[in-house]
Amino acid sequence: MKKTLIALAAVAATSVAFAQSSVTLYGVADAGISKSTGSSTTFSSSSLMNNGTSRLGVRGTEDLGGGLKAGFNFEQAVNLNSGATDANTFQRAAWMNLSGGFGEVRLGRTLNPTFFARAAWELSGTANYSVAASQFGYLGGARNDSQIAYTTPNLGGFTATLGYVLKANRPDDKAKVDLNAIYRNGPLAVSLGYNKVQDAVKNVELGAKYNFGAFTLGGGYIDPAGDSKGFVIGGSMAAGPVNLLLDVARDTDAKDTNILFEAKYPLSKRTFTYAAFLRDGKGKNPEAINHFGLGIRHNF
Repeated sequence: MKKTLIALAAVAATSVAFAQSSVTLYGVADAGISKSTGSSTTFSSSSLMNNGTSRLGVRGTEDLGGGLKAGFNFEQAVNLNSGATDANTFQRAAWMNLSGGFGEVRLGRTLNPTFFARAAWELSGTANYSVAASQFGYLGGARNDSQIAYTTPNLGGFTATLGYVLKANRPDDKAKVDLNAIYRNGPLAVSLGYNKVQDAVKNVELGAKYNFGAFTLGGGYIDPAGDSKGFVIGGSMAAGPVNLLLDVARDTDAKDTNILFEAKYPLSKRTFTYAAFLRDGKGKNPEAINHFGLGIRHNF
């Protein structure tokens, strides 16, 4: 961990020597307490009931001229319980890209296109306790290794990303296609996410949200591979400085309903406190499980 921090700091410090380059050290610190049915109250970091996963990353860009830029991103999780990092140092992100008027080509380990489709409409900001994630997970996983991806330029609010993983880069020796189509215009966002492993069942989701000013409504239809499928619907609103969220996810096959209630209070533009209640519905389980979380998150 110390060697990683020293290396990141050295990279950030030397960025001033490059007039057309920029390197940024960034991260998230998220800590709190949590309680689940049948377990004791515990200090929590990067857990289910934290708003986010604590992390440390470095990203940068270089202006190559003619509107072309090169960039990179390396990111790792940090556990605030012990200061430990993941065994795979940059398991959250390890990629480089080229971007310009043609769009962007991104190569490496990264959040997949289907994740970004979910993020376009999911009201909790893809928090760890997201009701959509607790009920359906992230379709095909949140990240792809060895992904080759192309994102179109923004065309009047519309973008699309096509990701592909060669079969030689997958443990099952089967190629994977992952794509999204996202439209954002003012208060409206609509997205489609799709991925499929060669000779396997596909994953599909379609969602939208609309900001009415006083409140925001959002929801989606989710059809993962396998038996489960269903929908998410919710709303958020401001009550003074506090933002309140109620989100519901229903697996119509398992007849299982998950419910999320969240309250967030901003301390600054980069820091907020939060309280969350997640009810993991009964479905095929013997009983429902209730999760409580109270914490603070700082983005830097």
